[in-house]
Amino acid sequence: MGGSAARDAARAIDALKRGWPVAISAGGGRLIALAIETAQDASLATFDGDAPADVLLSAARAATLNLANQREAASPASPALIERVPWLDLPVAVALADPVRDLATPLKGPFRAMAVTAPLAAEAALRLARLAGLLPALFVKADGPVEAEVSADQIDAYEDPAHLVIASRARLPVAVSEKAEIVAFRHVADAAEHVALIIGAPDGSPPLVRLHSECLTGDVLGSLKCDCGPQLAGALSAMTHANWGILLYLRQEGRGIGLINKLRAYALQDQGFDTVDANLRLGFGVDERDFRVAARMLALLGQRKVRLMTNNPQKVAGLEGAGIEVVDRVAHKMGENPHNSAYLATKRDRTGHVL
Repeated sequence: MGGSAARDAARAIDALKRGWPVAISAGGGRLIALAIETAQDASLATFDGDAPADVLLSAARAATLNLANQREAASPASPALIERVPWLDLPVAVALADPVRDLATPLKGPFRAMAVTAPLAAEAALRLARLAGLLPALFVKADGPVEAEVSADQIDAYEDPAHLVIASRARLPVAVSEKAEIVAFRHVADAAEHVALIIGAPDGSPPLVRLHSECLTGDVLGSLKCDCGPQLAGALSAMTHANWGILLYLRQEGRGIGLINKLRAYALQDQGFDTVDANLRLGFGVDERDFRVAARMLALLGQRKVRLMTNNPQKVAGLEGAGIEVVDRVAHKMGENPHNSAYLATKRDRTGHVL
C-alpha cells in the first residue's frame, strides 16, 4: 500500500469537493456518498435516483441535534444516519450540516435516526469529507455509479507523512536575518506544500524550532482574534538570538480544519461558543492537525533533537511520538489583546496550553 493507494484517495477527495459521488469501503462494508456542502439540486436528484438517499452526520453533530438518544443500535460516539423523508430536501440538509445556521433557522423535524449498517465505512466517509475541507455531512446510499472509489486503508496511505519530500530550497534573506534559507516540502499525495525557514547556520546543537500552522487571518491580515501573527514574528526574532533555529510553516489552517471551516468556527464564536465547542459543533475534533508532518520535515532536514517553542504539550507529544526528541520546551506566550483573551483562556483551560 503506497503511492497508488494515496492517489486513489486523492481522486476521491477531489471528486467529493467537486460534488461528485464517491464509494467508500471499510471493514467489509461499503457506501456511496455525496457531500451535502457541494451538492446541487440536479446532482442530488441524479444521486437519489428511484429512492431518496439518507443523510449521514458526525456523532458530534447528532448530539447537537439531540439525535443521540434515538440511536439504540449504535454508541453515542458513532455517526448518525437520518432517514430521508420528502420534505428533507437540499436546503434542509444544508441546515442539518451547518451549525452556523442553527440560531437563524431553527430546525423543525422530527428527524428519525437509524442504525448505521456499515459503521466503519461511514466513519471513513466522514473522515474523507474532513480531509476535503468539507463539513462532515453526506448523502449516502448503498449502491450506484461513482466517480471514484476508496478504502479506509487508502485514506491511511494518503495521510502517511512518509510521502513528504523536499521539493526545493534556496537562500532567502528576511527582515530578522540576512542569513536564512527556505526549504519547500511537497506531499506527493495531497500536493500540500509545507515550508521550513532556517535562521542562522546549523552547528550541531539542537535548533530552536517553532511549529507554526498557517493562519491567513492572523499571519497576513493581522487578525486580533488569535495570537498567531505575534507568535510568528516572535519566533523568528527569538531564533536570531539563539544559536540557530527552524520555523516550520505547516499548511494546517484552523488547527487542520481549513480556512472555510475556520471562518465557520469564528461565526460560531460570535454566537457565544468557545473555540473548542465551535470545532465540535462543526463535526471536527478539537485539534485535527497531524504533527507527524512536522516530524518528517525535521527528519528530512537531519534534525532529531530540538528545542521547541510552544505552549502546547500536544506538539511535544506529537513530535516525540514520531521520533523527534524535544530536549527543551521554550515558553512562547505573546499577542494577548481584548479580542483574543477568551480564546487564550480556552486554550489554557480546555486544551491544556501552558499559559
